[in-house]
Amino acid sequence: MKEKTKSKIVFLSTIPPTECGIATFTTDLVTAISKGFNDSIEPLLCDLTSNPKSNNGHFNLNPKEKSEYSKVAEEINKDPLIKLVHIQHEFGLFGGKYGSYLLYFLETIKKPVVLTFHSVIPNPDLDIKSFVQVLSSYVDSIFVMTKKSQNILIEDYLIQENMITYIPHGTHIVNYAEPRDIKKKFNLENRTLLSTFGLLGPGKCIETAINALPEIIKHTPNLLYLIIGKTHPNTIENNIDNYRDYLKCLVVSNKLDNHVLFIDRYLEINELLEYLKATDIYLFTSKDPNQAVSGTFTYAMSCACPMVATSIPHTREVLTSDSGILIDIENSKQLAEAVEKILSNDDLRNSMAINAFQKTRESSWENIAVKHLNSYKKHIDKLEEVQFKYPYINLDHIKRLTTTLGIIQFSKINKPDITSGYTLDDNARALIAMSMNYQLYKNKEDLLYLNVYLNFIERCQQESGNFTNYIDENNHEHIQNSYVNLEDSNARAVWALGYVISLKEDLPKSIINKATICLLKCSQWVPNLLSPRAIGFAIKGLYFYYVGTKDKYVISIIEKLAKNLITNYDINAIKDWKWFENYMTYANSILPEAMLYTYLLTGKKKYKNVAIESFDFLLSKIFINGNFKAISNNGWYQKEIEPNQFGEQPIDVSYTIQTLNIFYKTFQRDDYRSKMEIAFSWFLGKNQLSQIMYNPITGGCYDGLEKTHVNLNQGAESTVCYLTARLVMEQNSISEQREIIKRQKQVVLQLLGNKRDEKYRKIAQN
Repeated sequence: MKEKTKSKIVFLSTIPPTECGIATFTTDLVTAISKGFNDSIEPLLCDLTSNPKSNNGHFNLNPKEKSEYSKVAEEINKDPLIKLVHIQHEFGLFGGKYGSYLLYFLETIKKPVVLTFHSVIPNPDLDIKSFVQVLSSYVDSIFVMTKKSQNILIEDYLIQENMITYIPHGTHIVNYAEPRDIKKKFNLENRTLLSTFGLLGPGKCIETAINALPEIIKHTPNLLYLIIGKTHPNTIENNIDNYRDYLKCLVVSNKLDNHVLFIDRYLEINELLEYLKATDIYLFTSKDPNQAVSGTFTYAMSCACPMVATSIPHTREVLTSDSGILIDIENSKQLAEAVEKILSNDDLRNSMAINAFQKTRESSWENIAVKHLNSYKKHIDKLEEVQFKYPYINLDHIKRLTTTLGIIQFSKINKPDITSGYTLDDNARALIAMSMNYQLYKNKEDLLYLNVYLNFIERCQQESGNFTNYIDENNHEHIQNSYVNLEDSNARAVWALGYVISLKEDLPKSIINKATICLLKCSQWVPNLLSPRAIGFAIKGLYFYYVGTKDKYVISIIEKLAKNLITNYDINAIKDWKWFENYMTYANSILPEAMLYTYLLTGKKKYKNVAIESFDFLLSKIFINGNFKAISNNGWYQKEIEPNQFGEQPIDVSYTIQTLNIFYKTFQRDDYRSKMEIAFSWFLGKNQLSQIMYNPITGGCYDGLEKTHVNLNQGAESTVCYLTARLVMEQNSISEQREIIKRQKQVVLQLLGNKRDEKYRKIAQN
């Protein structure tokens, strides 16, 4: 199998070990692109460094040497696989007046160029305005990280709006936690923490915070202010750190030795994020009124820090009163009042923390990588074929949601909400997913969870063979069972039980026996199902039961149920509406899937024809312009009525992938296979918001994709449905790899077929 050629993108920037915000930004962006798209994209680094011995980048450019700009550009031009150059721009990075040496690079380079402005100076003088206009004339696209910067470029620099793309500064996804839970790691559980981080320098104006501390301590005696980070190397002269020494003197003169802690070292990102998660209030005290963007401010918000921040363009644009308080530059009195206000009200502090956390989910580095790739596509031929790299399979959140009784229904962000209780639906789905995972990896720990979910289903089964669906946190049947339609949830249990039984060669006999006993008890009510989706789930479960037992009795039950679906189809299907009902709601793909299972068992073409016809009709409604778009849960899709566009849930994506899988295996249509990949990419950011729906840190999946935002709660339904879809993709990947190896082996054996020496055959087989 020929390996796909990757498109190379050169990132022109400072990179570590250079200590600056742009080096950190570029590292984080490149890492996110590599993690998400390294099957299609190969990032290359061009290090802006004056160190001639540096070998940190694929290319090195000494920014002080004019001749190197053209030289490096020519080197890049020689590589036909390099498709784009992305420049990180700050006026101080490049040599010449205003960094004019960069123009020599731009005059020589023959590749498409995009440029990120990290600073945009408002009200520029004529020289700066002219230089930025000339610089912009050489590039194909410009990125900025605030809408204010975008407006300044348009209004003050007269740059065309269609040249500019707003992409916010990236943030790291963290596992949401309350500060008290994190402080224990640092032995600071008895302290109220304020913090500031970043390369230390006068521009950060840390003295604004230090001068406010005496007043704050009167209100909060256990307060500790963490000043995290090394001093900016440009601030140190002759090995003397004047600014840090000044701050330390200020601490002593204000008698704050027990209330200020300097962490004077470089922190790896994970340790830094833990300090921020432990923070009660983050202090941002920059005194640059024109600072366009701050990575430290963004990172702190993403760690659920309530903010007290000086008013600069970035903070005014992002920080609203529900997540923090703005103060005037160098105003210690306002800072003290703001901190006291937040610390005096736990409800206010907690709500600010959650709001800050939620506002920054859109700007996770994973999402920022997607947004950059979407922009790169405009300038690189065939980059539209870029493939998302699938995340590794992570069961952490499912295990976190699971108790000895079952899997908890809901989650508040990533924290299981035990008060929401348990449902048959979720435990049935979890049983399927964990069975799939065990079949792939044979991890014995999976069997513990398998038994929990199966025992829950058994616990829900009544003497009549039916199931109750809702169980509260105290293991009591919930009042909801009295007024909610339970046919669909009951049939999902049949699906789960049948699937377990189909794996009798993989699972322990005790599990198979328990599932079989439960399923056989269902025979009293399954033939009488009326709900179309309940019929679909039941047929799927009975099909799997037949796979495991070869019990031909179930074929007659399956066909009886399938005839009900056929009747529905005959009544409702017309030329432009090939469907079983006058509307499409949730889990639509289970209906054509049930038709296909019936065909596979009976061989009757009427089931095959309806399966293909109805499924292709459904696909025409959910695959739009090459993208997957689930049926909106806001009013659903009514026949002859224009559907709503927003309100998509992971369950529908997962079910569609599962149905596409069985259709592809049956009919070997390439469009079914490609649509599986497109649908799964919905989880990874190929959706209407270009935001990932899967949380790679927790292993959870977000509950919904709305018009303007993602529902960040990670409940059982969404998380299990994501896992099931991911396991389907993994099963196919493993099967394809095995098929490739098999074919390669056959080719080698054929090549050696005429050789009599047996040792050649053994070599080929190995």
